[in-house]
Amino acid sequence: MTEMMSLITEDGSAPAYSGGLSDEALLRCYRTMLLVRAFDDICMKLQRSGRIGFSVPNKGVEGTQVGAASALRSTDLFFPSYRDFGMALYHGVRPAAMMNNMFGNAGDSAKGRQMPVHFSFVDPIKYFSISSPIGTHLPQAVGAAYASTLRGEDTVTLVSFGDGGTSSLGFHSGLNFAGVWKSPVIFLCQNNGWAISCPSEGQTASDGYAIKAKAYGMPGITVDGNDVLAVNQAVAEAAERARRGEGPTLIEAHTYRMGGHSTSDDPTKYVPKEELEAWAAKDPVLRLRRHLDSRGLWSEDLEARLVKECSEEVTAAVREAEAQPAPALETVFSDVYESVPDHLRRQGEQAFDLARRKGDAAAGDGAFPL
Repeated sequence: MTEMMSLITEDGSAPAYSGGLSDEALLRCYRTMLLVRAFDDICMKLQRSGRIGFSVPNKGVEGTQVGAASALRSTDLFFPSYRDFGMALYHGVRPAAMMNNMFGNAGDSAKGRQMPVHFSFVDPIKYFSISSPIGTHLPQAVGAAYASTLRGEDTVTLVSFGDGGTSSLGFHSGLNFAGVWKSPVIFLCQNNGWAISCPSEGQTASDGYAIKAKAYGMPGITVDGNDVLAVNQAVAEAAERARRGEGPTLIEAHTYRMGGHSTSDDPTKYVPKEELEAWAAKDPVLRLRRHLDSRGLWSEDLEARLVKECSEEVTAAVREAEAQPAPALETVFSDVYESVPDHLRRQGEQAFDLARRKGDAAAGDGAFPL
């Protein structure tokens, strides 16, 4: 395993940190992590009460996602995994916009066509749609990065995936093409201990994941994923390298998923209690809090205010999303063709006629609108 970069010490100081996060940016990181936890907590309650169908817990991995996002521009390209809520929130996506996806309503950018947690945004961040099949987004990210190079853009592409994603064909294809093309891509492997119920040590015979970079002609870096400053610095350095035209970097962030793979999972069936307790002591929120405290930026009053603000913001997002109607029937046929082909027009007219006869309120007056 390559030497792990870790910057926040036991007393909260970070004397070796050479990154550019200001006090304001550090507080933004901390608030974003608290916002992710509030979003997680409320989504779990919504799912358990039957108001949404599915969610993915982020508890324990917030340091990696927020640390990475804080090192990049909102104009860069993000190809996230489904455990990267903090990347969107850090760059200004409103919780309400994310909650629209959780409910699959008319305000959802995918108009209810995606599962919950499969967010996609073009503003204020270039956040490509999350994909359920493991690893498929890696070669897509490389292609997008290569295209940005052809257009002469000063853009970096970040693609995030779990340790399980390294066993996919997309991992090999993506890293191989990126290495050959010198594409400006940052491959962020979130080694969070488990790929559903398969432990990380059962995922590969190599000594970690960063070492795999050698086979593809790129640097491989191992970083403490629960250390926001370490992740920020590693990603910032990789981004600078990519913008200089020096190609991709593979970063392995060691972190830990302190919850289920999803709301459909019971981690108590396979996660040793002692292992979870050991990682809970390394909680990335507590790590950053200690650093803020060491710099005189944290207080109990600030903590109480931020926790209250985040909870209220996500609660308001739920109310806003629940008030939205379901996607209109016409959206089944839209967002694909600039001009609807005749065969789809006929199908649309039949669907609207059926909805009109069956009394579907979403059908309007029964006329196919496209």
